[in-house]
Amino acid sequence: MNKYYKKPLTWLLQESGEEGSNTLKRTLSGFQLVMLGLGVIIGAGLFSLTGLAAGNNAGPAVTLSFVIAAVGCAFAGLCYAEFASMIPVAGSAYTYAYTTMGELFAWIIGWDLVLEFSVGAATVAISWSNYLVEFLAGYDIYLPPGLVHSPFEKIVAADGTVIQGICNIPAALVVILMSFILMRGTKGSALWNAVVVSLKVGVVLVFIALGWKYIQPDNLHPYIPPNTGELGHFGLSGILRGAGVVFFVLLGFDIVSTAAQETKNPKRNMPIGILGSLAICTVLFILFAHVLTGLAPYTAFKNSGAPVAIAIAHTPYKWLGQMVMLAIIIGYTSVIMVDLWGQSRVFYAMSKDGLLPKIFSDLHPRFRTPWKSNILFCVFISLFAALVPIKVVGEMTSIGTLLAFVIVCAGVWIMRYAMPDAPRVFRTPWVPFVPVMGILSCVAMMLFLPLDTWLRLIIWMAIGMIIYYGYSRKNSKVRNKEHINISNPGATHP
Repeated sequence: MNKYYKKPLTWLLQESGEEGSNTLKRTLSGFQLVMLGLGVIIGAGLFSLTGLAAGNNAGPAVTLSFVIAAVGCAFAGLCYAEFASMIPVAGSAYTYAYTTMGELFAWIIGWDLVLEFSVGAATVAISWSNYLVEFLAGYDIYLPPGLVHSPFEKIVAADGTVIQGICNIPAALVVILMSFILMRGTKGSALWNAVVVSLKVGVVLVFIALGWKYIQPDNLHPYIPPNTGELGHFGLSGILRGAGVVFFVLLGFDIVSTAAQETKNPKRNMPIGILGSLAICTVLFILFAHVLTGLAPYTAFKNSGAPVAIAIAHTPYKWLGQMVMLAIIIGYTSVIMVDLWGQSRVFYAMSKDGLLPKIFSDLHPRFRTPWKSNILFCVFISLFAALVPIKVVGEMTSIGTLLAFVIVCAGVWIMRYAMPDAPRVFRTPWVPFVPVMGILSCVAMMLFLPLDTWLRLIIWMAIGMIIYYGYSRKNSKVRNKEHINISNPGATHP
């Protein structure tokens, strides 16, 4: 074993072939993986960030911003697809880093992904609660203000009364519900996700179909508004800045790779799930953006958090606004579930390697899911969602996903030289061009993230390093050469 303590590819391939009560159950098809990807990609960001990118940066050319962002995602997606077909085990970027760069890099990315998934689930749960309150208010159903806000928030009622928040009960309940569905098994989770995704896609298609005939050509001219003299405000630089904004709308396809060990024929189905969900969403989002900017002048979307409502006001279908809000509520449930799913699978992989306590890889005897991990994080994330204001969790912007993309792209490049003859059912084309472009595009976007995002990452990593050097290094199975040989359960690898 070298000083970087890499996990040999042979070990991972043996793990991917294991069956029995102590392994995750393989139930997912290629179609279900695509639906899993759609479930997390199609979120409320589509209904909010698209308008902001159009109104502040790109104008009608926000459709080109989506194309550029999709190309950037595709670089990483192609690299994910190669790894997922080579190493069909749970853990996603964490597992890939362990094989290519060593244990320390694996710990860094795994620890960061855990934060991203956990905070992401809490953030979306709080937003879900806010949308639910607004949706019910449209039918004259009003929830007690104190029970939909954290104890650190004060709400001013219509009559001027100041109400102190107690806890956000809806946010906690949706986390508990999604955790329960996950504990019941991957097949049931995938079925629920498929139903939710069908509803979300249906609303997007209805918006496109009904809005198309009310597009005003004048709203699309000029297609690329002239630059205002400020970098990123329209013109070519505005399209590029818009791409950075809508890039985050497309994120989520990488979570598909966390389900590799629960997938039937993963070497074939993982690339289908990753690239298929990204391709479908790209087409849908470009059409959505075209209709949005065609219904209303792009200037109307500037600083608006509800651009779809503005667009719908230019059609006779006023009821469509309430339907879109319902789609956001439904869509958020699948985003929460997939975030919780990804978090538990990363912890499962890290626990199997000895870097975290065994409790995180204990499987339910019937459902064969990491239920103890689900329960622990159900409690933690539901309390976080109930008691912490969205402003606090919302400031924890996602930087881990971009870091994961960088490591995966670099890993594919390294593996092509380190193990050129390793079996690859799917091969990333144009190596090293695709991995290099993936690295450069992701690093560029990381550099433009706010300073507090980097500070949060540094603090979280400092905590992670304490755990790593205090516990993980001593219990690492790779360091202690404790990998069990499948053909001879009593033996260990040399």
